[in-house]
Amino acid sequence: MPFPRPKKRFYSEEELYEYAVGALARRMRTVAELKRLLRARVEDAESEYGKTLVELIIRRLKDRGYLNDSQYAAYFSSLRRDNQKFGRMRVVTDLKAKGMHSDVIDKAVDAAYEGVSEEKQARDYLRRKRLVKPKDQKEAARIFRQLARGGFGPKTIFAILKKWDVDEETLTELESESA
Repeated sequence: MPFPRPKKRFYSEEELYEYAVGALARRMRTVAELKRLLRARVEDAESEYGKTLVELIIRRLKDRGYLNDSQYAAYFSSLRRDNQKFGRMRVVTDLKAKGMHSDVIDKAVDAAYEGVSEEKQARDYLRRKRLVKPKDQKEAARIFRQLARGGFGPKTIFAILKKWDVDEETLTELESESA
């Protein structure tokens, strides 16, 4: 016999604010992520009252400095660059998926990747993933796709593969695959 689902609990304004502060205490979030969390806890999120309540909570959090998309984007970009060795395009994609505005993303990513050599970053990424010089065409294609997922541009990927003496035929096939 299945267990009955508990009734969905809806929050008052003060409880919703406390919930939001707790969610931000656990980890940083974007405005869009926090709005999604709050809407699930408002009785009628699509009504005018529900929308206003969520916006009111977001405004209070911003005024107190608990919620700031610019700081989040800067922190996230530098973290992904330094720890996971991702390329610029991967960081931009991840921030877009979190619901950030493109102008905030551009500023943060430009600041984080200023003065960073994309080729050096790609080599660090390969070292982190323990990928070595490819022995055949299949391994070269695997490394190409891995670097593309890591957020590196085709120009950088081909520069690395050429330095590893990957044959021209393989490079031509990979170039047609990326186009």
